[in-house]
Amino acid sequence: MTVHARGPSTDGLRIALLGTRGVPARYGGFETCVEEVGARLADRGHHVVVHCAAPPGGGSARREQLRRYRGMQLVPLPAVRRRSLETLSRSALGVGHLAVQHGLRAALARGGRTDAAVVFNAANAPFLPVLRALGIPAATHVDGLEWKRAKWGPAGKRYYRWAEAFAVQHSVALIADAEGIASYYRRRFDADTTLIRYGAPVVDGGGDPRRLAELGLEPGGYHLVVARFEPENHVDVIVAGYVASRARKPLVVVGSAPYSDAHTARIHALADDRVRLVGGVWDQDLLDQLYAGAATYLHGHSVGGTNPSLLRAIGAGTAVDAYDVDFNREVLGPAGTYWSDAAGVTAAVEAAEADEARLRDRGRASRFRAANYDWDDVADGYEDLCLRLAGRPVPVRDQAEASILDLTTDLTVDLAAGDAPRAATELDLAAPGRYEAVQPTTQARWSTR
Repeated sequence: MTVHARGPSTDGLRIALLGTRGVPARYGGFETCVEEVGARLADRGHHVVVHCAAPPGGGSARREQLRRYRGMQLVPLPAVRRRSLETLSRSALGVGHLAVQHGLRAALARGGRTDAAVVFNAANAPFLPVLRALGIPAATHVDGLEWKRAKWGPAGKRYYRWAEAFAVQHSVALIADAEGIASYYRRRFDADTTLIRYGAPVVDGGGDPRRLAELGLEPGGYHLVVARFEPENHVDVIVAGYVASRARKPLVVVGSAPYSDAHTARIHALADDRVRLVGGVWDQDLLDQLYAGAATYLHGHSVGGTNPSLLRAIGAGTAVDAYDVDFNREVLGPAGTYWSDAAGVTAAVEAAEADEARLRDRGRASRFRAANYDWDDVADGYEDLCLRLAGRPVPVRDQAEASILDLTTDLTVDLAAGDAPRAATELDLAAPGRYEAVQPTTQARWSTR
């Protein structure tokens, strides 16, 4: 964790954040990153412009209401409501808007031109040459291995493979949020990346009984899944494994699939009366309390890099049973237990309900890991990168010895080749309270600066 005085900069940058649905964050990792980092950069005196989805409801009053959020200037834009075109269409309009504004400011010498841009999602790589032609240095946050997602057909997969290479060629810098992604770009493209992980919001209290009662739940009385209903998130595998178990606590499933009716129907068909499919939960406080109050969090994401849902779970001090891939092991390390099929889920759920004391120790281990993921440190990484893009000096930040876990893990699975997951390993929790006593001397590493 970096320790330094944070506050408004004396000579702030004008920073554009493109390629997401924007803020408030209600969708995924990119949007969460934009909100948490963008707000902190604005607090430090930078002018942050977020190109984002037009708010629902329409009308000039509604649009004006969301022109600013947490210090960021918002530029709401329409998009083609099709899975394959939504991101690209909104990004195209965002780059067009940026080009017009950039040119006007230059012509009128008013407010200065855009100093740096961060483009989220390698799919938006075709617009990088436009930014370069405008003289706007851009970094691309390349995310996970999008071409491995089942929702894309052959054409979509080919496009994402091409877009990765195009982003490498035309970005001034690349951002990876997980070591597994950084390794992939080194191996496939011989390309360096700036490693900036996400943050883990901390939720104390073990779940507010009043909020949980709104859903008929109580702290420690349920297992939790939070995910979009997409095959690579393995919600169907989790539900099938849970249904085959002798679990007494219900399984609460938060999420939906805006583009996949068939997969949603499969999940509903697998569920029994112990499974509670509650759909999307947009009340962030309620969602936080769901994480904090869960007996276990079952995490099935497999291709998306560092996942915000997983970080929320460990920040809430919840025991996690995760799908066995490098991305999840990088976050959880020995604090997690791992599964690779429905039988593994069955065993994990039954083991959790059989030993409540061990479950509490696992929750403390999760919280211990969460200390490695701090949004202020993430904002440091983005600020330093944007300063470099703009040709500005980068501040020297004091590095403090942090009493937190080293994130280094044995990452041996070839992500591109799709190697089979390793056998699960578990943390030895025989010594109660051992995590409170551990005092590592490693430093947290946030970016390859």
